[in-house]
Amino acid sequence: MKVAILGANGFVGGRLFEVWRRRGPHAPRAVVRSPAGLARIARFAEPDWRLADARDPAALAAAFAGCAAVVHCVVGDERVIAATVDPVYRAAAAAGVRDLVYLSSASVHGQNPPAGTDENSPLRDDQPISYNNAKVRAERRLRALAADGRVRATILRPGIVLGPRSRWGTDVVEALLDSRAWWIGGGAGLCNSIQVDNLVHAIEQVLAKPEAAGGTYLVGDAETVTWRDLYLGLAASAGRGAEAFAEAIPAGIAPRGWRERLGALKSSDPVQAVLPWFSPRLKGAVNAALARWQAAPPGNPWALPAAPARPRANLEMTLLFACATKLPHEKAARALAYRPPVTFADGLRETIAWLALAGYPVTPPAKD
Repeated sequence: MKVAILGANGFVGGRLFEVWRRRGPHAPRAVVRSPAGLARIARFAEPDWRLADARDPAALAAAFAGCAAVVHCVVGDERVIAATVDPVYRAAAAAGVRDLVYLSSASVHGQNPPAGTDENSPLRDDQPISYNNAKVRAERRLRALAADGRVRATILRPGIVLGPRSRWGTDVVEALLDSRAWWIGGGAGLCNSIQVDNLVHAIEQVLAKPEAAGGTYLVGDAETVTWRDLYLGLAASAGRGAEAFAEAIPAGIAPRGWRERLGALKSSDPVQAVLPWFSPRLKGAVNAALARWQAAPPGNPWALPAAPARPRANLEMTLLFACATKLPHEKAARALAYRPPVTFADGLRETIAWLALAGYPVTPPAKD
């Protein structure tokens, strides 16, 4: 079938387009916001593509025309997450699309979910990480829209998506090469990983099982993976070991101070709406004053060099490294016949091979 991939210039959307162009089973149509987003798919002969902003229902409806399904792979901050649910659903309905696959996140359950968490666990939108809350609200809104029955909306909740081009590979290797790599607790926490090709498999299974469409599914790798497994696997490819990782200071959950409140106020919709009325000179003067106000005092030129400070983890990574729960995908296995085809070891090997191809000084491990 013809399937529109919204956000085909991103990590997951780009991989989905590449896989389907190579082997099927579907004919992909890339839908991106600007011509620059076509860079990765332009290497294919006569790729099917459309330009449309994910917040423009008219442009989206035209881009979805003739498609049986849409995969919503758009990534972005909280505003993008919130702003793309209604237009995408309404455009899909207007274009006669039957299935919409929405890529949410296992983060709706938090980065360190309690034991026993599954798809039926209640969701909270007052978590300390705003991305989680945005995804929870997006899921709720999509469910409310899909109640009209015009489009079957299926929600997938992947965890940490690994594979070629994943930031979870490039960021760690770059940190290793720059001698600034770290972890918490020796990396003993669980990483709810999913290889990107396993996520592609999950999307294919949704489209192959119309009787299970419209559900919500957690999806992940078959193995129970720790952060240590991932980090040491990447480190070995660069000739490093556990000694390359400093033990970071975990973040605490503290109430927001006046600086954080001021930043939140500045980024709020009402303030952003009135900012265009102020002159650039006035806004520049205010920003400069705030920068001087918040700047750290100058250091003492006569002081002895301080010992290297331990890295400080942000709240998200602190919670991820503390994770003790392996999220289940039994529901996806039953309803979708989801069987992750790529092992963690093979996915890591493919990731490192891509890093080497991209010019990083790494060596892929040999196959067992």
